Amino acid sequence: MNGPEIHVEFAPELHLFVPRARPTGAARTATDGVSTLGHLVESLGVPLTEVGTLLVDGREVPPGHVPAGGESVRVRPVQHPQRVPGAPLRFLLDVHLGTLARRLRLLGVDTAYESTDLGDPALAALSAAEKRVLLSRDRGLLRRRELWAGAYVYSTRPDEQLQEFLDRFRPALHPWTRCTACNGLLRAAGKEEVAEQLKDGTQRSYDVFAQCTVCGRAYWRGAHHEQLEAIVERAVSRSTEGG
Repeated sequence: MNGPEIHVEFAPELHLFVPRARPTGAARTATDGVSTLGHLVESLGVPLTEVGTLLVDGREVPPGHVPAGGESVRVRPVQHPQRVPGAPLRFLLDVHLGTLARRLRLLGVDTAYESTDLGDPALAALSAAEKRVLLSRDRGLLRRRELWAGAYVYSTRPDEQLQEFLDRFRPALHPWTRCTACNGLLRAAGKEEVAEQLKDGTQRSYDVFAQCTVCGRAYWRGAHHEQLEAIVERAVSRSTEGG
């Protein structure tokens, strides 16, 4: 693209998306008098899901602003906690975030996830159809126009991913209320109702059970419960501190 240039300065939180802007966070790009500022920011590498306020010569503008040559742009990150208006706070995770999906369900967060890769167009369409915030590390996916809302997951480590999520969205937590396998709601169940899923040792050792109202999977406080309890306690504590 050849034309008048604008100066774009990115907040430190966004530098990882713009290698050409390092180390100062500043870059210059040409304008054509037609492309929007949102399009230009994304062409430099930053998904709009990660952009908060856009300032042009000190005044706030929408992503649809068409910049003129010589303008100075500052790109700020999304404010935390991020508010997502227009629907209950629900999420959709791509195929690479299975551990995070299970942890969000453990905390009672409405989380859609498929272990098979649906493909970018289908994921974006599902986000729009169900009004779910799509979480992904795929920048291209987060730039799809049909996406309802999205967020980039910065870390590759599940513990850090969960911390990022809680800091960014601060959702209401309702631990132990959702099936970690399918996202269905759990209900209390008697031992006889889930007997088919229990081994002899479990039958003898446990008396309190829950069952998914969608897929029928049974839950009880088994061998891994202490580990799960620790995840829940840390998340609830962090959520309380953040609130």
